[in-house]
Amino acid sequence: MPNRASVRRFRAGLSAAALAAAALGALLPPAQAAGAPPGPHPDERLQRQLDRLVAQDDGPPGVIAVLTRGDRTRVYTAGVGDIATGRPPHLDDHMRIASIAKAFSGAVALRLVDQGALSLDDTIGDVLPEQPEAWHAVTLRQLLQHTSGLPDFSAAPAFLRILQADPRHVFDSRTLLDFVAREPLLFVPGSLYEYSNSDNIAVALMAEAATGRRYEDLLKDLVYRPLGLRRTSLPQGYRLPRPFLHGYDVSPPAAPEDVSEAVGASGVWASGGIVSTPRELGAFIRAYGGPGLLSRKTRAEQLAFRPGDASEPAGPGTNAAGLALFQYTTRCGVLYGHTGNFPGYTQLAAATPDGTRSLTFSINTQTSKGNKPALLARLRTVQEDFACALLKDR
Repeated sequence: MPNRASVRRFRAGLSAAALAAAALGALLPPAQAAGAPPGPHPDERLQRQLDRLVAQDDGPPGVIAVLTRGDRTRVYTAGVGDIATGRPPHLDDHMRIASIAKAFSGAVALRLVDQGALSLDDTIGDVLPEQPEAWHAVTLRQLLQHTSGLPDFSAAPAFLRILQADPRHVFDSRTLLDFVAREPLLFVPGSLYEYSNSDNIAVALMAEAATGRRYEDLLKDLVYRPLGLRRTSLPQGYRLPRPFLHGYDVSPPAAPEDVSEAVGASGVWASGGIVSTPRELGAFIRAYGGPGLLSRKTRAEQLAFRPGDASEPAGPGTNAAGLALFQYTTRCGVLYGHTGNFPGYTQLAAATPDGTRSLTFSINTQTSKGNKPALLARLRTVQEDFACALLKDR
């Protein structure tokens, strides 16, 4: 069971995987100026970045970064994926992808828009009339872009009390919004941006109401099967499929505490409960961040970004918010993707706009703007260096 501090960090962790994953061959060193001494091979520079990250006192026990370009993949690891055995992180380890699950709910909703089952202008009142009347004007578009104003159920005192008493409590995922049903909207829908776990719960409920099917089945039919994702799932309990990347609460001077299975997934559901692998996460983001999953018209709506609005935690470079997708403008170019954090895990998945290249970056401890901000700053710097390696033509 987690200690009290790791349970408190659960709240921050909520704002917690086309095509088969392919592989990126070794990056070639850049051309050297005449007479200049050769510098470190790019692979070596990236590896050193990871080594330094895990060497920090409050850093992750392990990290795995996967660069994919076309049919070539390059996997970088440092540290361990399991302290008890010393096993390194692996491309096919299961892991909690945290709020990257929101991109999956976005994929379901936007595919239903393509099929005509939903419209981006459908409102909560149209599709979920049983929800509070004060919320009825909120549109699917606003939910997907975190401009809805819905209060965040994961911050509700009653929700937190249950979670602190029993981190493995099994919630009815479809009633999570009840924790804030008496709360008014935080602002006029569409007027402001505020990242909220309630948004994607409402998205999943709208998808179910529009189709008469369970969200888990929609994930399978609209995302997993078309993209060949066989190791990606949305569990209700606390256990992870084997093998898995172990997640840790790292709070020096205490020894890292394994919190991989300390918290159940039912309390995050469509906002953060999905389990996947680095390989399958890359396959997903190349399709969802690229043009492979949606029609041109729907994709244009998806890519209407709001400058300055960041994912949680923020991704590399300058962030902007689209529909369940973020734009990361780095010093080397643009990627589309999503981040997430959850007790024991911090995640990034991003792809080039043409969907041919991807980066997944997973560490097995939690960091966010409210939890280890210095570690997050260092992590974003390293992620940007990997993004540059991905974007450079070599």
